[in-house]
Amino acid sequence: MKPEKTLLLSQSDVVSLLAMDAAIAAVEAAFAAYGRGEAAMPPKVYLGLPAHDGDLRAMPAYAEGAAGVKWVNSHPKNPARFGLPSVMGLYILSDPATAAPLAVMDATRLTAVRTGAAAAIASKHLARQSPRTLGFIGCGVQARFLLDAHRAVYGDRLEVLTADVSREASERFAAEARGRAVSVEEASGCDILCTSTPARAPVVRRAWVRPGAHINAMGADAPGKQELDPEILRDARVIIDDWAQATESGEVNVPLHEGALHREHLQGTLGEVVAGKLAGRGDAAITVFDSTGLAIQDVALARVIYAAARERGAGTAFDFFG
Repeated sequence: MKPEKTLLLSQSDVVSLLAMDAAIAAVEAAFAAYGRGEAAMPPKVYLGLPAHDGDLRAMPAYAEGAAGVKWVNSHPKNPARFGLPSVMGLYILSDPATAAPLAVMDATRLTAVRTGAAAAIASKHLARQSPRTLGFIGCGVQARFLLDAHRAVYGDRLEVLTADVSREASERFAAEARGRAVSVEEASGCDILCTSTPARAPVVRRAWVRPGAHINAMGADAPGKQELDPEILRDARVIIDDWAQATESGEVNVPLHEGALHREHLQGTLGEVVAGKLAGRGDAAITVFDSTGLAIQDVALARVIYAAARERGAGTAFDFFG
């Protein structure tokens, strides 16, 4: 008996099948399952490619009846060198009962959507009530999805402030977002701040962050990367996505290894917050979500995409075993 044919889903298929509101619901459920200990997620595997200024990563997970693995890269110089995205990926979704490949799909869009969704979920649970301003430091592709996700949660009521090392990029994003291009200092003073840069030295200073702020630190996803002044982390209620990943490659990795921050400064995981096992904001003056990106987020969206494709007859069936 041969397995069913595998569904091949292109990026255009994924775009048509995955709406942000459905993505947020799926990712929030995945975080809750992880917080309850109901998901399996081995550590992310990095394949460093220093000669090519990038790396490749394998991210397997099993959650809520779905199993799969993402193969994804990070090559920050791709746009300038080759006109290619910095991040590209493929996802293999498998039947956990038989291991048969159910689908192979583009994971570039999936990654951007689930990253935006995670930040909006963190803001929902960790930001103060009724925020008024939403700041972005780093105005690349990911910033668009961070904006879309926050608008799915908050609507259009947040004033958007943008900042980037490239003034042109900041102004372009501000125009798209109907916001204002400002300095990094001004953007840092927003009620909710999303950072998505490849920085290896802090770009946000402690003095710029106001009481009541929530920061989604999304850029640090490999050892040596950091975006925030360690003083911000020492003064904040810090929620991470995963202990192993965050301490090795998240925003907290550099200050932890340099002794500027200690493990007791980290209050717990977003999964624990979403599952109701850990308080969210509490009475903290500042909150920080340190996001490295979890495989449980990917498998949650891959399952949603696959189900939608089956329902709508999307994609191309391919017989890998023929």
